[in-house]
Amino acid sequence: MSSEPSASGTSPRAQRPGAQKTSGAVTKKGERAVKEKPAAALTPVGEEEPKNPEEYQCTGVLETDFAELCTRSGYTDFPKVVTRPRPHPNFVPSSSMSEKPTLDDQRLMSGSCSLTSLESKYVFFRPTIQVELEQEDSKAVKEIYIRGWKVEDRILGIFSKCLPSLSQLQAINLWKVGMTDKTLTTFIALLPLCSPTLRKVSLEGNPLPEQSYHKLMGLDSTIAHLSLRNNKIDDHGAHLLARALSTLHSCNRTLVSLNLGFNHIGDEGAGYIANGLRLNRSLLWLSLAHNRIQDKGALKLAEVLRPFELTHTEVVERRRLLLEKGSQERSRSPSSSRHGDSKTDREKSQMTGISSITLVDRPEKSQTGKIPKGLGKKKEKPGEVVKKEEKSGSGQSPTQGTPKKEDAMKSGKGKVTIPDQKSSKGKGTKTGSKEKRSILLESEQLVAEATEMVNPLLEPVEHRDGKVFMPGNRVLLHLNLLRNRITEVGLEGFLAAVQYQVQISKPKSSSKGPMGLLWLSLAKNCFAPQCPTYTMIQELMLPRDPIKAKLREEEAAAFPS
Repeated sequence: MSSEPSASGTSPRAQRPGAQKTSGAVTKKGERAVKEKPAAALTPVGEEEPKNPEEYQCTGVLETDFAELCTRSGYTDFPKVVTRPRPHPNFVPSSSMSEKPTLDDQRLMSGSCSLTSLESKYVFFRPTIQVELEQEDSKAVKEIYIRGWKVEDRILGIFSKCLPSLSQLQAINLWKVGMTDKTLTTFIALLPLCSPTLRKVSLEGNPLPEQSYHKLMGLDSTIAHLSLRNNKIDDHGAHLLARALSTLHSCNRTLVSLNLGFNHIGDEGAGYIANGLRLNRSLLWLSLAHNRIQDKGALKLAEVLRPFELTHTEVVERRRLLLEKGSQERSRSPSSSRHGDSKTDREKSQMTGISSITLVDRPEKSQTGKIPKGLGKKKEKPGEVVKKEEKSGSGQSPTQGTPKKEDAMKSGKGKVTIPDQKSSKGKGTKTGSKEKRSILLESEQLVAEATEMVNPLLEPVEHRDGKVFMPGNRVLLHLNLLRNRITEVGLEGFLAAVQYQVQISKPKSSSKGPMGLLWLSLAKNCFAPQCPTYTMIQELMLPRDPIKAKLREEEAAAFPS
């Protein structure tokens, strides 16, 4: 009996050491947990080290590069890069397709295609990066389309690493991607890293609070085609964009087309854009369709298309530019070097003792060079001598304005005639021909630089009643004002502008200069389609439209009278 209680007594005692063991096991588990924690923390660190995004070298295949960079950055669910769906080129809709399907067809379609239709709809709305590939190279990305999902700074950071390797990228299209002013700044910083073939950016459906779209049109921007539709741009945003087009001291020289359709631009904003077109000579295509422009804004836009009066600040800037250009040309022209190097010419003539014509010219030079102080007075008159030579040599009619303006307008031809006078003074035919060639090359370079970087304020102007008028903007070829609020009052302004451009372009039809508007859309505004003013505008613009003119030529060739 004593053994039973001892056995029974030992059983709880045996449990106590077990309890101690369990407590010891708890402590051991705690120790193990402490020991295992750094091991558990070390394993992912060891896995992340070889997956550093900075160490990855992009291959130029966007699908592979983007997926790898997202994985290395910690993204688990990221958008896939897919080819943009295109309709089959041999697909021709037929009349049979418009017919209603039969009952059997409806049953088959409802039974077999319900699941696939749901899957296709789900796939359609999933975030993707659609790309359009080159036909010659199936891996070369030509355009990128992102639509319907928010693009954050992290995604733009990944783009900044994988997009520069796309050597044939031409366009980026972002539609309703939740862009903010901050992400726009990040996106603009990304653009210079891309290939120089990138010339088109479409940022539609992304209204910004600060409306900082003008940053895409900076002086260092290479964007040629910019679309900003459906961004709720108002008059303030139009003012910023107009200043990016041109100001008195700066001008955008790369942007060719600008789409501002489906915004909230009114008369004030249209006036700002018209001011931006005054001194811009690169924009060819402008769309202001589906806005809130009325007659006041329409008249401002039409005023820029025909001769307009320069403001006082523009006249002052024009005079400054002419003076600066004249001083540069005098410093480069051989006439200044001839007067400045009179002493070296005398030494050469004394050493050689030949060239009787130069001996005849020496007393004249000595008279001008008797008093060294007189050279400062004579420096103001070489311009007059150059003018006389230009009038006798080139035979051009003098332009209106000051003599310094004449020098600026006739810089190239004046320089070409000066070597003829030098070579006729007996310096030898060989040296004269060499000088002619060198100066002709210099003048060609100057003309090339002037044609590339010419300032619109240096264009020929017209003086009337003490006012200075500049010829209108004839570089703009396409203007779309569809669905605004323009009435017949605004049409009168466009009629006068079109009549002027048609009259100016007639005698210069064979020249390569700007032709003016070739396409003007004013439909769906606040006037009747049978309005006589609108009919006259259409009749004047019809022969100027190259597409319609080509169609008329094809019809005339197919059906000769």
